[in-house]
Amino acid sequence: MGKQLEQIIPDLQEFIQKQNVFFVATAMSTGKVNLSPKGMDSFRIIDSKRVMWLNVTGSGNETATHLLENDRITVMFCAFEGKPMILRLYGKGKVYHQRDSEWEEFIHLFPELPGARQLVDIEVEMVQTSCGMAVPFMDFNRERDELKKWTQKQGEDGIKEYWNKKNTVSMDGHKTGIFE
Repeated sequence: MGKQLEQIIPDLQEFIQKQNVFFVATAMSTGKVNLSPKGMDSFRIIDSKRVMWLNVTGSGNETATHLLENDRITVMFCAFEGKPMILRLYGKGKVYHQRDSEWEEFIHLFPELPGARQLVDIEVEMVQTSCGMAVPFMDFNRERDELKKWTQKQGEDGIKEYWNKKNTVSMDGHKTGIFE
């Protein structure tokens, strides 16, 4: 059933690359735990011990806040078709913004996504698989296009204004570092 590994092996890399959705969890030492679904073509495996995801504009910016204080992060994938499996990547995360040199180094790995806000770089410490036999079968229909349309309507200045209003402080009142 479940296994723990020190790195992402080729079979698991193939599984990850086929998934249309993944979930990210972070927490500070106090306050709320954040768990967010992610989609789009926003996840990359750099090597067997390192992954990265392009975080796009959202109504909050909890992951960035949490990683400033506590670098623990978990990414989870579930098989909604085919053989059942849940795969978790446990690690330490860092956030890169457009002002950081790492942004320029890695942004080319991703398609141009609307509202691109941060890159989250994760050093994988443990890979865990479990059965996933209770996860339902679900068919992927298509990506949503609402974010793309909304960000195009806002324009670059409008997105930065939105970040200033909605993404500078977490729901627990901590700075996110988006402009610092």
